[in-house]
Amino acid sequence: MCVAVPAEIISIEGTEAEVNIGGTQRRISIYLTPEAKVGEYVLLHAGFSIRVIDCDEAQATIKLLKDINALNE
Repeated sequence: MCVAVPAEIISIEGTEAEVNIGGTQRRISIYLTPEAKVGEYVLLHAGFSIRVIDCDEAQATIKLLKDINALNE
């Protein structure tokens, strides 16, 4: 099973972007989603954005991930 997580794009340089993932910033490839723009959310898998998603979908997924994490505490 593969898991992709929502990441918010902070900046873009060519085919790479700086993203925010739960408060952590990381550089990723947006080669597969060249239409992605600053301020949008992408699904991130293995260092690559695989799909642009809307804000509501991203926030719902982030909430689910936080709920899962809370169960482990």
